[in-house]
Amino acid sequence: MEKRQEILKILSATLRGIVSRMTMDFDKLRELRLRVNGPFIVLVGSKEYFVSEKGAFVGQAEDAYLVKARDIKETLEYISSFSLYAYEDEIRQGYITIAGGHRVGLAGKVVLDRGKVRSVKHISFINIRMSHERKGCGNVLLPYIYDDKSIYHTLIISPPGCGKTTLLRDVVRLISDGDEGHPGVNVGVVDERSEIGASYMGVPQNDVGIRTDVLDCCPKALGMLMMIRSMSPQVVAVDEIGKHEDIDALAYAMNCGCKMIATVHGDSIEDIKNKPVLRKLIEEKLFRRFVVLNGSGMPGRVEKIFDERGSVLYGGEEG
Repeated sequence: MEKRQEILKILSATLRGIVSRMTMDFDKLRELRLRVNGPFIVLVGSKEYFVSEKGAFVGQAEDAYLVKARDIKETLEYISSFSLYAYEDEIRQGYITIAGGHRVGLAGKVVLDRGKVRSVKHISFINIRMSHERKGCGNVLLPYIYDDKSIYHTLIISPPGCGKTTLLRDVVRLISDGDEGHPGVNVGVVDERSEIGASYMGVPQNDVGIRTDVLDCCPKALGMLMMIRSMSPQVVAVDEIGKHEDIDALAYAMNCGCKMIATVHGDSIEDIKNKPVLRKLIEEKLFRRFVVLNGSGMPGRVEKIFDERGSVLYGGEEG
């Protein structure tokens, strides 16, 4: 099903009519923002637009369609197939993944139980984030992360919004499928936020390769241990490490013989060194390859690749 139809089927009747009248390339659509009594907003490429009742892009919020409470209620019913209760676990995490791998973020009144989120009610804000794959963006990494027939432990460093998950997903696909020079390997993906595989009812909606197993909606530290014990992966991939328990589980996976490919928020290797939890990754040379993404241009664009000594392997001189 094409992206346009995947989105139309979950929107309220009024919003469906508005979106169906929009003249745009749906492959460039990144977000749809619904806020009760707020203007209907879409993000296309890197530009934000207000949308009128006629489906036109307008420059002023007062000219946009104002989202009604009934639009939110009806959209939630379609997203959950009229059973929000069935999605209770996902709602506690703040999002629901729908067919096509698109992610629906939810916000409203949080109900706590002993300091933990029990549920979210009075949902009044919805952010529909479109799932995008960029196949081939990982090809630039392959010559640098393969060690003969094996794979180097690799850390992808990126500021928010620069495509680290997009790049990680494509690297997973490439090493899972293999090529003439490198046979495919079993990859275990611990997809805590359903963004790598974008699984819907347990089935990845994104192409993560023919030899990849996905553990969806599971905390990274626990998931790495579960994946190693249950699926015997040769490579484990995780997104956005940062907690002490993540680092400990990562080190355990490495000691078990698994190769790690992970991502982390940061601007540079020096930035990672300045974060106490992450400093161990650099000082103990746990990773053999460091990939720094570019903050501009296409998502997943690689700026530099370093080895564990800090020598530049790709992208010019450091600094």
